[in-house]
Amino acid sequence: MKGHGKKLFIWFIAGILLLLFLIIAVLIGKGKNDQKGYRLIYIPKTTDANNDFWTLLMEGVEMAAEEYQVEIQIVAPDTEEDYERQNELIEWAISCEPDAILLSPCSYTETTPYAEKVVEAGIPLIFIDSCLDKEMGDAIIATNNVKLGEKQGEFIKQFVKEESRIAIVGHVKNSSTALEREEGVRKGLGEYEERIVDVVFCDSDYDKAYELMEELIREHPDIDLVAGLNEYSAVGAARAIRDLGLTGKVKVFGTDSSLEEIQMLEEGIFEGIVIQNPFKMGYMGVEATGAWDNWNLIFQLTCKFIKGGISNGKEQIDWRLPGNWYQTNY
Repeated sequence: MKGHGKKLFIWFIAGILLLLFLIIAVLIGKGKNDQKGYRLIYIPKTTDANNDFWTLLMEGVEMAAEEYQVEIQIVAPDTEEDYERQNELIEWAISCEPDAILLSPCSYTETTPYAEKVVEAGIPLIFIDSCLDKEMGDAIIATNNVKLGEKQGEFIKQFVKEESRIAIVGHVKNSSTALEREEGVRKGLGEYEERIVDVVFCDSDYDKAYELMEELIREHPDIDLVAGLNEYSAVGAARAIRDLGLTGKVKVFGTDSSLEEIQMLEEGIFEGIVIQNPFKMGYMGVEATGAWDNWNLIFQLTCKFIKGGISNGKEQIDWRLPGNWYQTNY
């Protein structure tokens, strides 16, 4: 009798576990099917195939769209600073009446009125990478850019000498990422913030960043520390420092993790780089289109600092860290 009762108990537990497994499987399947048939439009700042950050981000968007079986259309201006063209694309996207619009705003302020039109049209709005000067929309998926800049500033601080002078090469003036990262760098530098001699913006153009860096060295030959706030600005500045024969004398600190940046890091042209997770950012942007019921979402992804001198590209993979996410009603 006792043996029979024990067998019944084991079968009962097994049945409960099987039922739980089936319920979980159904819920997971429902989560993906809920988005099936959605039509989404994503408007990034640019679709520049030469920029690894945007390439990876769009790969994340496209993979999520494929996995969740949603239709995604990606349209963008040719350059990051062309907010006027992006505003035109936002108006076009509204006229298409998609199930949601995903947006990486070119301008912190000039894009705002057009994003408001999306909200007024009743179309769910998901921000990826950047935000605006007004709180709106249904979700924000982005790196904590103040923290990114702060990590960079804290690392630069270790190299400040008595006569050090610091330059910041930003990307697009008045974009939220440029504003927040500069704020973070200044915060990380602390008492050495006063050593910043100039802040310039390259409009997310490698060649312009190169020319600006050359000009900075001419005007301030005592500059010995340089912060680049995105891939364009960091790579352009680093190329100039290399070609001027100043590698080592002028220490460059970058942002993002393109192949060229990793190579420059290994060669000692970059002293260190802060890297993001653009693929996950894009993937989560599509996921967020099914999560707007009652909540506005802010997903803040972690960033990581890599010091110079790594011997291979393995470190480039290690930054794919889980994002820290927060829910808020603003």
